[in-house]
Amino acid sequence: MLDGKKKVILTGATGAIGIAIVKRCYELNWDVCAVVRPGSNRNRSFLERYGAYIIECDLAELGRLRKNEVCQNADYFLHLGWGGTFGEQRNDEALQLKNAEYALEACETASALGCEVFLFAGSQAEFGRVEGLLNENIIPHPENAYGKAKLKAGFETRKACEANGLRHIYTRILSVYGPGDGTETMVSSTVRKLRDGISPQFTLGEQMWDYLYSDDAAEALLLLCQFGKRNKIYCLGSGKARPLCEYIETIGRIVNPDILLGIGELPYRENQVMYLCADISDLTGDTGFVPKVSFEEGIKKVMEANE
Repeated sequence: MLDGKKKVILTGATGAIGIAIVKRCYELNWDVCAVVRPGSNRNRSFLERYGAYIIECDLAELGRLRKNEVCQNADYFLHLGWGGTFGEQRNDEALQLKNAEYALEACETASALGCEVFLFAGSQAEFGRVEGLLNENIIPHPENAYGKAKLKAGFETRKACEANGLRHIYTRILSVYGPGDGTETMVSSTVRKLRDGISPQFTLGEQMWDYLYSDDAAEALLLLCQFGKRNKIYCLGSGKARPLCEYIETIGRIVNPDILLGIGELPYRENQVMYLCADISDLTGDTGFVPKVSFEEGIKKVMEANE
């Protein structure tokens, strides 16, 4: 149970998880300082609707937040902001290392602002290809610059928190979907194509995948801020895996059952991850978190948000 008035600083506020966090904080009557890229209008209406204080600040300039009066004496700093999360940019080593530098600056800024907690949003990409449930005991073997930089940032921000007396929460997030998600994700692109009457193409979809709705992800992250254990690594997902083709078929049935789903029309990528499922036993044990929204319900909510 989340309780007590809090102030949250949130980078990456315009993503699906970010806007879900802003929405949940609004419901809790918590204050949110939502950090967005200068000039960005992405999902800004969501942030305004839920009463966030919007701060335009590039990730490279997060130190500016230290002088912002609204950010003073915040309780939690959630760092979700990260550039180059899709396509070839995930292999751009220079870009990804810059992201790691920005994460460390975010951590130092959290300390300067008097925050109690710094939460770093890592990624399943840190693990590489793993057969079995993902938890903090799995040794990471990232295979791209994105995963390597996330891993680097996770441990560097932990050291900084230890030096500055903050409680460090490290999450490795799997596949989250919801309103406001990026257009390049499987869920978003499939919904868009089906609504436009276009037959999407897929691999055979034999991958075992773990999807979590954004509202559930937001609840989990805020619970971790309150009850997560210092220096633990939590994997964030639903804790259940299904073949990707089943998710695709669910989207098709809900969005546009008259359009042919091109399952099996594309080859698998080189080094395709074939199993992705979070072990959420520690997350549930430490915070009481249990996912509430089924994939079917989540897709209907995505559709409603886009109407």
